[in-house]
Amino acid sequence: MNRFEGKTVLVTGGTSGIGLAAARAFAAEGARVVVTGRDPGALDAVRAQFGAHALALRNDTGTVAAARELAAEIGAAGLRLDAVFINAGVAKLAPFEAVDEALWDLSFNTNVKGACFQIQALLPLLNRGASIVINGSINAHIGMPASSVYAASKAALISLAKTLSAELLPRGVRVNVISPGPVETPLYGKLGLDAATLDATAAQIRSQVPLGRFGTPDEIASTVLHLSAAESAFIVGSEVIVDGGMSQL
Repeated sequence: MNRFEGKTVLVTGGTSGIGLAAARAFAAEGARVVVTGRDPGALDAVRAQFGAHALALRNDTGTVAAARELAAEIGAAGLRLDAVFINAGVAKLAPFEAVDEALWDLSFNTNVKGACFQIQALLPLLNRGASIVINGSINAHIGMPASSVYAASKAALISLAKTLSAELLPRGVRVNVISPGPVETPLYGKLGLDAATLDATAAQIRSQVPLGRFGTPDEIASTVLHLSAAESAFIVGSEVIVDGGMSQL
């Protein structure tokens, strides 16, 4: 299929994991893809992999200035957007008694503030009929130990998305959320846990998934593309949970 032939799509946090899988999937269906990330080496790898299909831009999600800078760069390139996947985020786990202000600020600035003001900055660049998909998390719905701040930030993001879905609809812009369960991505290596704790945590999480495994980035990306495509034009303000049945237990 070429559902995105002639379309331009932005994927924030698109140099690894779910973001990279989504960028690849969009490009495979004909889209010109704009990818953001923080690591210059990873951005170079995206440029090498996608060639003329991608514009790879360094951007550090979490500030209003960064959001406006990204929008300005996209506008300066003469691009308008048909779909946006707000994927850039951070996941840091800590027992509640160890939570500090720095963890709170990092989580909420990146996951909520960054997403909110990025969407605001992009509004003038969105074509009518554009779709915004926001990456939430199943953690917003389950009480997983050590995830209090991360889960709260994702719950706030999901709530923001539902409000925006109503507010932006008169502009012809749809907003939806995808909330993945556990997915095999590099993010799991960035949780702030030592190797032994990380292995134990992964095993414990896996035991809660009825399918008995983590999901793959490609499985999440396929749902992102569905929500971004014209075929889902009647889906507005919805949250699609892709978690292998984890939230049904």
